[in-house]
Amino acid sequence: MSHSIVLASGNKGKLKEFRHLLAGQDFTVVPVAEFSKAEPEETGLSFVENAIIKARHAAKISGLPAIADDSGLEVDYLQGAPGIYSSRFSGEGASDASNNDKLLKLLEGIEEEKRSARFQCLLVFMRHHEDPTPLICQGTWEGIIADKPRGEHGFGYDPLFFVKEQNCTAAELTKEVKNTLSHRARAMRQLLDKLSNNPKLFP
Repeated sequence: MSHSIVLASGNKGKLKEFRHLLAGQDFTVVPVAEFSKAEPEETGLSFVENAIIKARHAAKISGLPAIADDSGLEVDYLQGAPGIYSSRFSGEGASDASNNDKLLKLLEGIEEEKRSARFQCLLVFMRHHEDPTPLICQGTWEGIIADKPRGEHGFGYDPLFFVKEQNCTAAELTKEVKNTLSHRARAMRQLLDKLSNNPKLFP
């Protein structure tokens, strides 16, 4: 029996990744935009708070169990910035390109050993909008901020996120490889394990 789950994100890149990560599983991923274009205000001060806000909103307007993630980039030299502000790092009207440009300017002239960074993903599953015990999973992906963008795949900061083990940026990885290594993939594996071992999570 297939279960429908609403994905609390309007990000097309994330939707593609989630559908790929859930391919072959017993779930149908429905984007929250099919129910409403309105997005909740992300007033949390942490990834997990914002993920819960988004999941609760999606579950409420859809009547379905919801998955939400809040993800971002932490750069050690910048004391963890951009963090929860990753998608709007360069201000109002921010784009992937403007965010990447700002990050490169802030790290201009900084040597490689001080450019360590990681992607974080906090993934939340809520059975319904009043779920008092949502499932929370965290995935982390370590890397270094490159000195210039490389690669055509992915989205966000992927062109600047250099993965030492692969000797390339995240944007140079195929989606198949990225979806085994990424922060989102790691969090999703945890979540799928919890979902498969707890059938009571679905009505």
